[in-house]
Amino acid sequence: MVTKIVVIGMGYVGIPAAALLADVDGHNVTGLQRRSKRSGWKIDVLNSGKSPFEGDEPGLDELIAKVVAKGTFRVTDDLEVLRDADIILIDVQTPTDSQNMPRYDSLREVSANIGQRIKKGALVIVESTVAPGTTQNVVQKIIERESGLKGGEDFDLAFSYERVMPGKLIEYIVNMPRVVGGITPQSTQRAYELYSKIVKKEISTTDTLGAELCKTIENAYRDVNIAFANEMALVCESLGVDVYELIRLINARDDRMMHIPGAGVGGHCLPKDPWLLRYGLYEYGTWKVEPEFIALARRVNNHMPIHMSDLIENALRARGMSIQDATVTVLGAAYLENSDDTRNSPAATLIGSLLAKGAEVVLHDPYVREWDLGQQEIEHDLEKAVTGSDCIALVTKHKEYFSIDFAELKGLMRTPVVVDGRNVFDRETVEGKGFEYRAIGKAGIKRP
Repeated sequence: MVTKIVVIGMGYVGIPAAALLADVDGHNVTGLQRRSKRSGWKIDVLNSGKSPFEGDEPGLDELIAKVVAKGTFRVTDDLEVLRDADIILIDVQTPTDSQNMPRYDSLREVSANIGQRIKKGALVIVESTVAPGTTQNVVQKIIERESGLKGGEDFDLAFSYERVMPGKLIEYIVNMPRVVGGITPQSTQRAYELYSKIVKKEISTTDTLGAELCKTIENAYRDVNIAFANEMALVCESLGVDVYELIRLINARDDRMMHIPGAGVGGHCLPKDPWLLRYGLYEYGTWKVEPEFIALARRVNNHMPIHMSDLIENALRARGMSIQDATVTVLGAAYLENSDDTRNSPAATLIGSLLAKGAEVVLHDPYVREWDLGQQEIEHDLEKAVTGSDCIALVTKHKEYFSIDFAELKGLMRTPVVVDGRNVFDRETVEGKGFEYRAIGKAGIKRP
């Protein structure tokens, strides 16, 4: 008997999940993707057996080609495929707005689409990260309203969050522990059985609220720890100490794991999931609790690209250059190394700050094909990007940047200034080639 699965949303979560499920005997998987100008092109790319991602994704290209050739995976924009689905996975984006409130436009839309077409006995699994309480209070209610069916009786519903990251999409789905929570024991068991076919690590079970809390608390925990590392980097800069050496000494203890600072926190998860946690608390909690660490961590991490801008301005001034007259080459549009994912990239904040100060900006990235934040174009040729520049500012530690020849670079630039936001470059090497050097977490801003 063939199990028909529909995965809604062909992004960094939906594509690898769909491909892995399509490689299981007895599964027939359809990806459901809106044919919009921005992302509709993915339909044709995936149906040709190729991955739409430009970054390094070990195993994904081969897997997509395999399941498309087998005929167990295809992508469409036809909502009617939901009518025959035995299992439906929701993998749409759930961003937050400028007020840090969840924007559930896509989630509500697909929930309504499911409700209007769901067959009795189907299982729906929310994989999109949501505020605690959302699966039952938003998704379930919409499906019930549109279908006239009862969750837990006529259809099953569960939440099971992804832990993927660009560059390790397949690895993290297959080899990372999984948490599954359903609205009933049967919903939980059915979701458990599905994931047990593709997940090799332990699958733990809870209810939907517990699973939603696990995801948002997990990412809030990481965000808070990164914020502490970033704040200590600023402390070390001010005192003229290398924070990375101190982190090495601290982490020499097996029971210590201090995080790494940097030019900013990006991606789809960390900048928003702490706010989703807070929203769920405010919306469904039974008494007033103010999660102060969340807001503080967000403030610290959001400041790091601004601090990068200040480091750039200071380094330029040390070489007699005003930032208003300078051209700054930003290395990295993606938020994560060796990927093409630009969601919430700190490069956007940095570029905005530099432009506000009057600088001209050139943006380079070897993987990102287009930049949808503002009018900034992306240069893919590094030599062109740095020619005539007064400063290179590294935001993303793509592998290509580790092998930069600074002697050659100096000959192309107008003013030799380097600001390192990811601890990629060696200070002695860079300064030895005649560059003015600044870095997050190292000898700080030089006062006039």
